[in-house]
This record gives sequence, structure tokens and C-alpha cells, in this order.
Amino acid sequence: MPLLNDVKTARRVLSNLLRSRRNRADLAQRGSSVTVLPAGSAEIVVYFADTRVNLYQIRQWYAPLAELSATHPVVILSRSPGTALTLLEESPVPVVYLRTVVEVETFVATQDIKIVFYVNQNSKNFQMFRYGRMWHVFINHGESDKMYMTTNQFKAYDYSLVAGEAARDRLRHKLWDFDVDGRTLMIGRPQADHFAGALPYRPDDRTVVLYAPTWEGDRAAAAYGSVATHGETLVRALLGTGTHRVIYRPHPRTGVIDAEVARANRTIIAAIAAANASDPSAQHVYDNGPDLGWQLAAADVAITDVSAMVYDRLATGKPLIVARPVSAEAEIDSKGYLGAAEWLTAEEAGDVVAIVDRVRNSKDARERLEFWVRRHFGDTTPGAATARFHAAVEELVEKWRVQAALHAHDRRTREPDPFDTDEGDD
Repeated sequence: MPLLNDVKTARRVLSNLLRSRRNRADLAQRGSSVTVLPAGSAEIVVYFADTRVNLYQIRQWYAPLAELSATHPVVILSRSPGTALTLLEESPVPVVYLRTVVEVETFVATQDIKIVFYVNQNSKNFQMFRYGRMWHVFINHGESDKMYMTTNQFKAYDYSLVAGEAARDRLRHKLWDFDVDGRTLMIGRPQADHFAGALPYRPDDRTVVLYAPTWEGDRAAAAYGSVATHGETLVRALLGTGTHRVIYRPHPRTGVIDAEVARANRTIIAAIAAANASDPSAQHVYDNGPDLGWQLAAADVAITDVSAMVYDRLATGKPLIVARPVSAEAEIDSKGYLGAAEWLTAEEAGDVVAIVDRVRNSKDARERLEFWVRRHFGDTTPGAATARFHAAVEELVEKWRVQAALHAHDRRTREPDPFDTDEGDD
């Protein structure tokens, strides 16, 4: 068995290597390199060192970044050839692929970078952190109460853009000696201003329920996924009413670690296909597309796991239910919204129809929801979050100008420093 595993590992490594070479060759043929971006044309860089599997983390920022680029030129910097190919096809802002640290250095030296945005905690972020004369800003890929949202890695960034007071309280509670008020800027959820898109079904009088579970996680403490514990039962119940429409949107990584989760995911997808074949007017949806927004806005009720999807939905101000994780080790911060959420246990999954109806029609549930929407996102009036996002960028750009001016003055008035060069900060 060890020998067989070694052979499989070697094949996988070789396959990945060959695929990477093909992707790099394709990029070279298309002329995607640092040379195609004129010097001084990047003011804000979104640094994305991850592979295609995590593209969902940056896709949700496409619309806000495109709007921002009208006033501050935005460029996405990719370190993966496969990811860069996909980004070149779908990104609304320019993309550069920089494979080596030397190429990153050349890029930094030729651009007028004021802000670098990061949407995740990839270890390669540190290859960009080395440059000190720009703001490094964590914008995340979603708001949630996962432990990921309170990692000590927040301290590595100059600033973080967070949704609202709830996010600040979460950081205060978890992190030692972190200047939350000074190093976080509250912007709400600007993505929610772009939650739109063509519906893949014809609206009718059915109650639309979005089921958007997260993946199974790579350890017990992060096992928030409900596909195998809740999913099959609740989807079967909703499909069977004849009065509900299911939109099933699993996390892109669903089943990558746990074979049972992968099986449950396939079963749910097959059940949706069978229900549509039996009754084409049902128009149930299995959604694995790149765009997120219309699902959250269109659903009458959403069922999510403990993930960023809770807060994406919360930003719409519409009813939602949270699947309670079965793992006793899965950390849940009950001090925020999750302490007042409408929970669905695995044992209750078969009663989901009645629970959906109650959550949708309860006055108490609606008032409780409104309180937490304000707590997490502030003003959710269309356009308000985008205005706060742009204001935060302007504040950081002005701070950059002040620092740049001080540095220029310092260089003019002090004695030459043999260790100070314009070749980058080592």
C-alpha cells in the first residue's frame, strides 16, 4: 500500500507539473506578462496567489473592483498560470501573471502602487508583504463567524476592511493587543449592491429556497459543512412538496476530502435532476456557476452553513436559516448573529418545510433579523456600502500621499543613508 500511494503521488505531481507547463506556454502565446502593462498604470493591486479552486474568493469582488477602477486603476496580480488564464477570460479589470519573485520586484518597481488588496491568507502573500511603501489591506472573501475571521494573521496587514461593528467586536474578543479601531475600516458589504443577474427559471408562486452549504473542512474544528448530515434530507423534503423551488449551490470544494460528502453531493444533484424530469415546471436549480448574487437576492428563504454565505444573505435583509454543525469541535461564536440565528439541526432536517414557513412569516423573526442586519452591515440602502468602500479607499490613498510626502522630505533633508535605496525593501 505505501508503494501504491507513492506511485499515485508521483503521477499527481507529474500531472500537475505538465499542466502548469502547458498553462505557462498558453500564457506566453497570449502575451500575458508584466511587459503588457504600461509603467505607472497600476494604483491598486489585488494580489491573488491561489489556484483555480479558490477563484470564488476573488470573483465576488469583480463588480466592486470594476466600479472602483473608474477612479483608481486596479490590476489583479496572479501567481498561478492556470488561475491567470481563467482570470484573463472573466476579470473586468486587467490581469498580470508573475511567476517569480524577480518578476514581482520588476512589477513593483515600474508601477505606482498605493494599495495592495488581499482576499485570503495564502502563504505567498508574504512575498508581497516585503514591500513597505504601500498599504497592505485585507479585504477578505466574505464575512462570517468562522475562526478564520479572527486569525492572528490580521496583524500582518496595515489595515483590514470589515463589514461593521460585529466584525470589530469579534476581533476585539479574540485578538490580543490589536488596535481594532485604528486598523479596521467598516464598509458594509459592497458586493450586495451588485446582487443581480438573469434568473435560470421563470418566477411563479413557488417558494424559492436557496440551500448553499459550505465544504466539509480539513479538520474537526472547521467541520461546518451540512451536505452529508442535513442536505439529502432537507432537499428531498423540499423537492417533494410541489410548492417549493430549490436552488442548490454547494461550495466549490465540497467533497474534496470526505468521500461521504462527495457521495451526498452527487445524490442531491441527481435528486434535483430527477425532480425536474418528473415535473419540468418545478425548475429546481443546481447552481455551480461563477456568479454569486442573484441566488441570494431571489430566494424567499436561504439555508446556509456557518460560513460567509450567512452574511452574504444577511446583507440582503431577507430570511435565512443556519444549519447547526454536527461536529462538537466546530467553533461557533454565539456572541454575534449566530447567537440569535434560526438554527436547523440534523435531526430537524426532515421538518424543514414547516421551519421555512415559520421563518418566512414570523414577525418576531423578521424584527430580530433587521436588528442583526444593522449590527453587521450598517446602512444597507442600495449604494451605501459602495460609497463606504470608495471612501475607505480614498482615506487610504490620502494617507499614502502623506507618507510619501514625508518620506520625500526626509530624503531631501537628511544625510545619505547607504542602506536606503529605491530598489525595494529587503
